[in-house]
Amino acid sequence: MRTYIFKVAIEPDDDKWVAYSLELKDRGGATWGETKEEALNNLQDVIRLVIEDMEECGELPSFESEIFFS
Repeated sequence: MRTYIFKVAIEPDDDKWVAYSLELKDRGGATWGETKEEALNNLQDVIRLVIEDMEECGELPSFESEIFFS
């Protein structure tokens, strides 16, 4: 599997945190958590699943970089 870099946003929303990938939000690349860390960890899993699905469907993303979460 290729590796990619995605810019992500993590924002407070009432009593939870919302995290999403700017590039993958329209493909389901969004999630939430009770803390920033949980939201980011959840987003890492979601991004992996979205990329795997895109690969299986023959819709390889055109991103040229690597995934890094910081």
